Amino acid sequence: MIRENQKWLNYAMVLIDMLVISLSLAISWWMRFKTTIFGPIGGHLPIQSYLFFLIFVVIPVYIILYFSFGLYKPRRTYRTIFSEANQIIKVNIVAFVVLVAILFVLNQPNFSRIMLFLLGVIGTVFGIIERFIIRSFLKKIRTDNKNLKHILIVGDNDLAFTFARKIRNNPYLGFDISGFLGRSNHVGMEIEGSKIIGSFKDLDEILENNNFDRVVLAIPLKYYYKINELVESCERVGIKAEIIPDYIRYFPAQPSVDMIEDIPIINIRYVPLDDAFNKTIKYLSDYIIAIIAIIITSPIMIITAIAIKLTSPGPIIFKQERIGYHGEPFNMYKFRSMRVQSPSDEKSEWTTKDDPRKTKVGDIIRKTSIDELPQFFNVLKGEMSVVGPRPERPYFVDEFRKEIPKYMVKHQVRPGITGWAQIHGCRGDTSIKKRIEFDIEYVENWHMGLDLGIMIKTVVKKNPNAY
Repeated sequence: MIRENQKWLNYAMVLIDMLVISLSLAISWWMRFKTTIFGPIGGHLPIQSYLFFLIFVVIPVYIILYFSFGLYKPRRTYRTIFSEANQIIKVNIVAFVVLVAILFVLNQPNFSRIMLFLLGVIGTVFGIIERFIIRSFLKKIRTDNKNLKHILIVGDNDLAFTFARKIRNNPYLGFDISGFLGRSNHVGMEIEGSKIIGSFKDLDEILENNNFDRVVLAIPLKYYYKINELVESCERVGIKAEIIPDYIRYFPAQPSVDMIEDIPIINIRYVPLDDAFNKTIKYLSDYIIAIIAIIITSPIMIITAIAIKLTSPGPIIFKQERIGYHGEPFNMYKFRSMRVQSPSDEKSEWTTKDDPRKTKVGDIIRKTSIDELPQFFNVLKGEMSVVGPRPERPYFVDEFRKEIPKYMVKHQVRPGITGWAQIHGCRGDTSIKKRIEFDIEYVENWHMGLDLGIMIKTVVKKNPNAY
């Protein structure tokens, strides 16, 4: 019954997606040809041409991409809309490129590319709203004990009980623990609201007499020799066995699995920016934002350069070696805010609130973060990102990597001008351990929405530790 419900849910979602795509194209057509927002209305292809293109090209392309990007897979474990929103953004970017390519192949120069761009933007917004409403509805009915999947947990140890506790504490997942299998002397015990209904040797009989949707094996390492036998029991009745590895306790973060031929390799830390698509989107957005930022702030940079030159002897731009992506050193640019000092002092001293080394102009540009503007040129060179963990000097990297576990994880992505730690006040002479916690959280949970939020907060929120 659950599988049948899931099938009809997928059909319903495909139909709703088709309606949303059609609505998005209709609004895009209206904005392009019935308003002057994007230039004079002028002549255009008849609406029948666009309807034909919608039915036979646009909708099939979008639905195929939705399937390809996993947007019709059961997603009970989504905590937020951001993961799904990230996929919807990808779909619309790829769809725009594919549709433009199709028009090029079909030799249709009169077909509006602006309208297709609007379709991508509006389709993204409407798609995210649609999925948010659907997921919220599903979470609500699952919290009300409807549309549940019933789970049998094979195991009676801490691993099994921890998993059951997670299920019980998160009813939106839509899972019901039907019972545990454990050691014979534990049968009848109640754990986390469910009973141990049998021993390991009873698995065949229990599966034959009950209807479970999932069987989760959560057994200690010392019993792993039984896994093949347990899996075969599940497969005899057509249920897929799922395994929670006992050694997950040693994983420091959300793991992911790669395949080398037919051998699975478990990566103990999931880094979204290892994905080629994510990396490309991040790079393109960095490049575009850096160019726009340089153009907009060029008057400020020119005035700052003149003020530094007139008030303090020395270079306008201060270059300092920092450690970046994959531990590679690079020279980070800043407007010079201090008196010229020896390299030995530069490499091992923090800037303090009333640092006597600061110049008068330097004090102002540091408080307003104007001194950071030249780093947009680091972004153009590919050495930095607009958003990411702040890079540190080699001296401090060598010190911190010995003292702070996981310190080097931050170097798995490009360093940034601003970042998740910075908008939480972790800047300057503040707790390194707390800063690293925020950096790792960013590395493991990156998405474009997070970058956008960090950039907005950087602009509107004054950092008390900027000095």
